[in-house]
Parts: sequence; C-alpha cells; structure tokens
Amino acid sequence: MGIFTRARDIISANINCMLDKAEDPEKLLSMMMREMEDTLIEVKASCAGAMAARRKIEREQDAVRARANEWEGKAKIAINKGRDDLAREALVERRRFMDRVEVLDRELAECEALLEQYQSDIAELEAKLEAVREKQRVLVQRHIRAVHRRRAQLDIRRVDTSDAFARFEHVEQSIDRLEAEAELINFGRKPSLSARIDALADDEDIETELQRLKGTTGVASS
Repeated sequence: MGIFTRARDIISANINCMLDKAEDPEKLLSMMMREMEDTLIEVKASCAGAMAARRKIEREQDAVRARANEWEGKAKIAINKGRDDLAREALVERRRFMDRVEVLDRELAECEALLEQYQSDIAELEAKLEAVREKQRVLVQRHIRAVHRRRAQLDIRRVDTSDAFARFEHVEQSIDRLEAEAELINFGRKPSLSARIDALADDEDIETELQRLKGTTGVASS
C-alpha cells in the first residue's frame, strides 16, 4: 500500500468528520486541499529519498563489480604463474563480491518498484488535487449565489408578512385622512367677493362665445 493510499484514508476520515459537523463548504474544500497538498509533499519527499537510495545502490554495485573483476584478474595472474592455490583463493574472493552484487540487484529491484509506486501516487494525487481546485472554484461560486439568494428570499418573506402590510395600510390610511382633511378645510365656505366678480367676467365671456356660435349656425339668439 502506497503512502497516498494510506493518506487518502486519513483525508476521507477528516472530511467525513467535517461533513457530520455541517462545516462551511469553502472551509471543507480548503482543508481537503491542504490535506492533499501536505500528502503530496510527503510523497515527493519519500520519492526523493528512494531515488537517492537507488543511486547509492547503483554506486555500490559498480564498486563491488569492480572488486569482483579485480579478483578475477588476480586469479588469471595466479593461473598464468602456475599457482592454482592462489587462483582458487582469488576466485573465492570474487565469489564473495558477486554474492554481494546479487543482493544489491534485489535491493535495486525493490527500490525501483517503490519508486514506481511513489510516482504513481504523485501522478494520482496531483490529478485529484487539480480536480479539487476546480471543484472548489465552482462550489464556492455556487455557495456565494446560494447565500445571496437566501438573503433575498428572507427579505421578500419579511415584506410578505402581515405585519409589514399592516404598516403599509396604516400609512395609506394616514394619507387618505390628510387628503380628506385638506378637502374639508374650505368645504361650505362662500366664495370671496373678488372670486364672485371674476366668475361674472367668466360668465360674460361664455355668453359672448355662445352667441357667436349661434350666429354661425343660423339659430336665433334668445
């Protein structure tokens, strides 16, 4: 099981805990991204360590193979000199180094497999992190719109309440009363002398216009 696989279980547990508490979605996604970013840093650090270990194994392999080749060369020299006994001892030393090479080969294979796992975890984690970033952008916008819409609906609900309409009706009644009072101020009062004289002038103008129209229609004036 890779580091990311284990970390993913921890992240899921933390997210489920936050969901149970009905946390703010923006806060939830931010925490989720921080968890994944921290895990990505951890996996990359482990991958770097595995790469360093691989280089160390490869250097040791080169050194051990060189020593094995040296003992093989010594064995050849001993054979050429007719010293088979020394050649056997040299070959024993060569075998010891070749055994170490086999051990290092197995360690290198294990290291390569671990590196592949780390690289796979990193690729998967980076892809998921990018997906979460995009989802965060979309959900944050949805959350903002939902908050604004909820606030607007609450305002509309407050206006729709009977108390609000009762206040409007009270204001309307007050205005109706003021208008009625204004109309009653001069109700029943006689026109002033000046107003009556002006009215006579208006009546005379109307009478003159009436006679003119009768003249154009051929109707006899009364």
